[in-house]
This record gives sequence, C-alpha cells and structure tokens, in this order.
Amino acid sequence: MLRNRAIVLRSVAGLLAAVAAAEPLVAQEVQVTTLQQRVKAQRKLIRDWGGLIRYGSLNAELPPPEPGEQRVVFFGDDATESWGQGDSEFFPGKPYINRGIAGQSSPQMLVRFRQDVVALQPKAVVIQAGMHDVTGLRVPGTQRMIGEHLESMVDLAHANGIEVVLASLLPVCECGSALAPFLPRGKIFGLNDWLEEYAETRGLVYLNYYPALASGRDFNHQLTVDGVLPNAAGYAVMARLAEEAIRQALAGSGRP
Repeated sequence: MLRNRAIVLRSVAGLLAAVAAAEPLVAQEVQVTTLQQRVKAQRKLIRDWGGLIRYGSLNAELPPPEPGEQRVVFFGDDATESWGQGDSEFFPGKPYINRGIAGQSSPQMLVRFRQDVVALQPKAVVIQAGMHDVTGLRVPGTQRMIGEHLESMVDLAHANGIEVVLASLLPVCECGSALAPFLPRGKIFGLNDWLEEYAETRGLVYLNYYPALASGRDFNHQLTVDGVLPNAAGYAVMARLAEEAIRQALAGSGRP
C-alpha cells in the first residue's frame, strides 16, 4: 500500500512539474494572441480612422423616412453603441436609429457625421461626444477642440434642417472599467458646463443625463455596469430624459 501511495505521489509530482513547465508556453501564447489582436485593431483604425465602414452597408439598406416619420439618430461613442445591447432596450417601436461607435473621439465622429446622420434624413439628432477626448489617450482633449468639433456637427445638422439635442457626458466611478481612471471629474464637469452654455447660445436642447445617473459625484452603482457604461436600469433612466428632450427639439422649442 505504501508502494502504491509512493507511485501516486510521484505521478502527481510529475504532473505538477509538467504543468509548471507548460505555464510559460501558455503565457507566451496568450501574449502573442493579445498582440495580434492589438495589431489587427490598429490596422483597422489606420484603414478607416473615421469609422465609415461600421454602418456603411446598413445605411445603404435603410429606406428614406416615410412621410410624417419623426426619425431620430442617436450619434455617439460607447454609451450610445451599447444602448440596446444585453438587457437594455433601445426605444422599441420608435423610428430611432443608433449610430454609436465605441472608442471614438469627437474628430472621428465629425468625419462620419454626413454619412451616419445627414444622409439618413432624420428630423433630429442626439449628439453625445467627448468622453474619449477627455481621457487624452488618443487625441488632444482640450475643451476648445472638442467644442469646435461639436460646433461643426451642429452647423452641418442645421444646414440640413436637422434639430439638435446636445447630451452631457455621464458620471463615472472606479467600479471596474479600465477607462474610469482616465476620466477626471473636473474635465467632465467643465465640458458639461460648456455644452449647457453653448446649447443656450445656439437655441439647442441640452440633455443633461448627469444628475439623474449620479450619486454624489460618482456614477450610481445601481445604474452602471462598470462605472462608465449604464446598465439596463441606467438606460431606462436615460430613455425617459431623451424622449422629453427629443419632444422639445421636434416641437421647435430648442431654437427661437
């Protein structure tokens, strides 16, 4: 019996040694796979920096609005693209179109504004931009530069008879997202203040999500997935606010 136990122990020890020897190889394979994915993402970004391919085919297949249709485009980055995924709903039964692309900054959004907004002939557009500018990770995120990109989007919209709703940035908390530490609250407050003032100056509707989603200075933990993106409950709160803002814009109360 002792001999059998010794054999078992030697077998276990050998197995553990084999696993230990294989661990560096597994780690190397994981690292190579990760690097390959990053290279692929960078190549895609270089080929299509503005993200024109993302919705190109969908836009081509989308019919023009029906007479009297109150079509609205939601135009933004991560929070917009994620709206309607998972358990969240994206305005069922409404002629609303989601044209969000995660990871985009305001200059990238400006590049695709004609294709993903103007060409769809909406009555109104809800613009939410600036999160990735604020981080400063991809583009210089000064408030002036963000503002100039947004002003250009507004000018394009108005030149094509499209009402504009300007949406605030959302609150953040360090609740899991790797992006949260790069989103300083001071910059978010500053940009939101500018958005509100600019909306008033241009006669636009300002859609302020922030106070409804925040608990103090942080994203309410019950309304967020990771401290940056809303969960289904958070999107439900946003939907109510967005509906009212769209109603005001379509009624013409945003502009004198």
